[in-house]
Amino acid sequence: MLGLYVLVFGFIFSGRFKADAVPESRIEYALIMFLGLAIHHFVAEVMTTAPTLIIANPNFVKKVVFPLEILPAANVGSAVIHFLITLGLVLVGALVTGVPLTSGVFWLPVLMLPLLLAAFGLALGLSAIGVFWRDMIQITQFLVLALMFASAIFYPVSQISAPVWHFLRFNPLLLVINEARGTTFWGLPLNLTHLAYLYGVGIAAYFIGATFFQKLRRSFSDVL
Repeated sequence: MLGLYVLVFGFIFSGRFKADAVPESRIEYALIMFLGLAIHHFVAEVMTTAPTLIIANPNFVKKVVFPLEILPAANVGSAVIHFLITLGLVLVGALVTGVPLTSGVFWLPVLMLPLLLAAFGLALGLSAIGVFWRDMIQITQFLVLALMFASAIFYPVSQISAPVWHFLRFNPLLLVINEARGTTFWGLPLNLTHLAYLYGVGIAAYFIGATFFQKLRRSFSDVL
């Protein structure tokens, strides 16, 4: 898939992340894109599997006393492991191909923490909603695809027109991806305003998802 994306967006559409006057190899373009895809896939994995977590384990709801919060937590934990593996491939690929990495790579845990909180909130909320609305999985699949194209994975933020940026600037996934590649590959300073916004969104998403889960879990056994 990475090769296909590089072929389409890197060669056919002549995509690049740096300014025209700054040289950028196709390998560098691929690795920057790969980092964005890794972050997006972390969120996508949580969103696409969360709606079926409870309905796929009815025995935990009806026959045993079980802390159901563990199911969304395990879902997020699995996505984290897959993200770390993919991130390792990005870093190793950069070292092997000679694409320079900066010390800003150590900011990645700080950037990913609010996304982790938001993902856990999404897992809690979507797993609860999925019990009552079985078509939720179809909606999340569409949202995942929409997020992929709305998060500047294949193109730089500078190419987003002002009217569109007016809305996309509130997309936390776009901000995480843009800050991650800026600090990791280009040595840009972390935007503290964006970081504060990301932590606010992450904490809010967690509490909203947890509230949904706690209020709806009382009816899980009746529906299942």
